[in-house]
Amino acid sequence: MKEVPRRPRNLEDLEQRLANFDFGSFGPYGPVLVILALLALGAWSSVYTVQPEGEAVVKRFGRVVSIREPGLHFKLPFGIDRAYFVPTARVLKEEFGFRTVSGGTQRDSYQKSRAQQDESLMLTGDLKVIDVEWVVQYRIRDADQFLHRVRDPVATIRDISESVMRRIVGNNLGSDVLTEKRVEVSTQAQIELQEILDSFDMGVQIGTIELQDVTPPELVKPAFNEVNQAEQERERLINEAEKRRNQEVPRAEGQAKQIVAEAQGYASERVNRARGETERFDAILAEYRNAPEVTRRRLFLEMIDDVLPSLGRVLVVEEGAASPIPLLNMTDQRSLAPPAAAPAAAAPDDAATLGGRR
Repeated sequence: MKEVPRRPRNLEDLEQRLANFDFGSFGPYGPVLVILALLALGAWSSVYTVQPEGEAVVKRFGRVVSIREPGLHFKLPFGIDRAYFVPTARVLKEEFGFRTVSGGTQRDSYQKSRAQQDESLMLTGDLKVIDVEWVVQYRIRDADQFLHRVRDPVATIRDISESVMRRIVGNNLGSDVLTEKRVEVSTQAQIELQEILDSFDMGVQIGTIELQDVTPPELVKPAFNEVNQAEQERERLINEAEKRRNQEVPRAEGQAKQIVAEAQGYASERVNRARGETERFDAILAEYRNAPEVTRRRLFLEMIDDVLPSLGRVLVVEEGAASPIPLLNMTDQRSLAPPAAAPAAAAPDDAATLGGRR
């Protein structure tokens, strides 16, 4: 049985097989076959296709001569020009702390080995150990820089990303990274990673950095949950105390302001009243100096007018009289009138009152 000839894997393999092939067995047609084989090899090695999702960097003896867009292109044959495909239009990603098995997005499509867990375990600023899983998505911006600025660009991106993430997580509290600062941590990591890659001229544009899962390690989860519950209880008590303080302090301040305002109003009233009395006394004094007798009489009459209404009824009892004689009856006559059943008894009083007033 004849062995089936193996198909050449690449251009170097084809050249090696042609060099080892015995063309002398073909007789006088051997040189012609060699020329035809060389022409076929040259035609085959001078045509290449660039896929739509990237670009091709063409090197001539190791030096970059051109960058080709997607499509069919030609180059110098026999390995003089070599084309290297770079997926510049594809969004690439690097996973930290886990690996996607089937390319899906469900949790059961992830797997996590011991080495992957070691790259995701980090120490926070409050000396807590947490497990941070994240994804870095990036695009190749410059194919030439991506191939030639660093020796291993993918490993460089992974090392720098892990270093940046560990530094940022180490500068924050574990509770903050687990809850409210997830977006802030990812944004800061994206900015710092992009700055470092730009300083290396790698030709890489970072799209996003997403924190997939941030949890405490499995061995310390019970203790970590107890600590979180205690911290939440503390925050609840602090919030209740702040609420009570916000209620009582404004109320006390309002009461204090009310008391001060009342005191100021009372002080203003007393001062104004005292000033009014002083001005009134000064005015009366000035009038008294101009007409002492008239002023003295007017003051006496005003005092009598103020005092007499408060005296009520004044009765003069005369010896041998049948009934007392009312004098200076200053009260309301309607309040002193007898009931309607005895109208005749009211006449003497009224006449006496009128006589007294005369």
